Amino acid sequence: MNDLLYVNGGNPLRGEITVRGAKNFVSKAMVAALLGETPSVLRNVPQIRDVAVVRGLLELHGVRVDADDASGTLHLDPSDVEIAHVADIDAHAGSSRIPILFCGPLLHRLGEAFIPDLGGCRIGDRPINYHLDILRQFGAVVEKRPQGIYLSAPRRLQGTKIALPYPSVGATEQLLLTAVRADGITELSGAAIEPEIMDLINVLQKMGAIISVDTDRVIRIEGVERLEGYQHTALSDRIEAASWASAALATGGDIYVRGATQPEMTTFLNTFRKVGGEFVVDDEGIRFFHPGGDLRSIQLETDVHPGFMTDWQQPLVVALTQAKGLSIVHETVYENRFGFVDALVGMGATIQVYKECLGGRPCRFGQRNFYHSAVISGPTPLSAADIEVPDLRGGFSHLIAALTAKGTSQVRGISLIDRGYEHFMDKLTALGAEFSRD
Repeated sequence: MNDLLYVNGGNPLRGEITVRGAKNFVSKAMVAALLGETPSVLRNVPQIRDVAVVRGLLELHGVRVDADDASGTLHLDPSDVEIAHVADIDAHAGSSRIPILFCGPLLHRLGEAFIPDLGGCRIGDRPINYHLDILRQFGAVVEKRPQGIYLSAPRRLQGTKIALPYPSVGATEQLLLTAVRADGITELSGAAIEPEIMDLINVLQKMGAIISVDTDRVIRIEGVERLEGYQHTALSDRIEAASWASAALATGGDIYVRGATQPEMTTFLNTFRKVGGEFVVDDEGIRFFHPGGDLRSIQLETDVHPGFMTDWQQPLVVALTQAKGLSIVHETVYENRFGFVDALVGMGATIQVYKECLGGRPCRFGQRNFYHSAVISGPTPLSAADIEVPDLRGGFSHLIAALTAKGTSQVRGISLIDRGYEHFMDKLTALGAEFSRD
């Protein structure tokens, strides 16, 4: 795939696009199918690279996957689950963290699991060790070997009590996928309760799991011996919907996002309106548009759900470069999420980043050496530039900036955007964007 896009910006995006199931849920629901003794059916699945990676990993483990791409339906049959060759997993997964989430289900189904060593510079040791520590608490034996990490469960995994220091989505997913078939009761305090987590709980409950969620972020799971397959329609991708909404705001456009749903986006919609954007919700989706006049500067703090989602922050910052006054954005979820603003500054934006907690409460990054607050002064016209995509969400934000800027920008590394945005170039065409490839 050619990784370079020429974007001729400065024109409003107008039209209709469709958003399907949430990337952050669909991949985990596919892994959950491993836990069932009978086939599962997952609907509203987007055609994105993360889904292809998980499908390949499932097939390596003996799961039969049949896909109807037009309808977005996956049939997953785990009747013949087996251990995959670690070299195949390594080659297929790349830097994906998904193999870690296979461990709990494979330990229940086969008594063992093998994953490549995903440590070092590719994703860092701490996330892996965090997952492995959780598996150890259930009774898994973890052995590091030259090719990777071998896990075994000499006896049935046992329920446990775990308190998270921070509501980590990945840790909560790992615990849910492991606890549902463990012996006894598992209690997780400090759990993440994002909509994608709640939808994973819906799936597991359909399969036969017994899970309760208390108002104090405590999840209790009563382990069962057997789970069946599920039939489920994935919740909509609130990150993609908000990304297109921010694109409408930044370019002065009008985009109807079919498939977008209000309940998961309440916090974003409030902020969108405060900035000066307008939206109309109907039974099929949400229309996002710039009503004319000046956009307003805001003070914003990201947080875990039900706060303002960290993945919404980067696309919205591009729109805030077009707002009148000083906007303050305090990032409290990820420590290094403002690297993408360098490209915006190069295009003419006035953005300064700080290590201090600005405009809100102190957060866990406040006494550490991270640039996690930003002050955006606007409105500033953006000019075309050569841009290198840094990551999935930063990359889409750069794409919005290129669409907002006057002139033709070169955007490199666009294949990263395919990880989480289905057919994004077809959608750009549908919205009247001007772009080309070599």
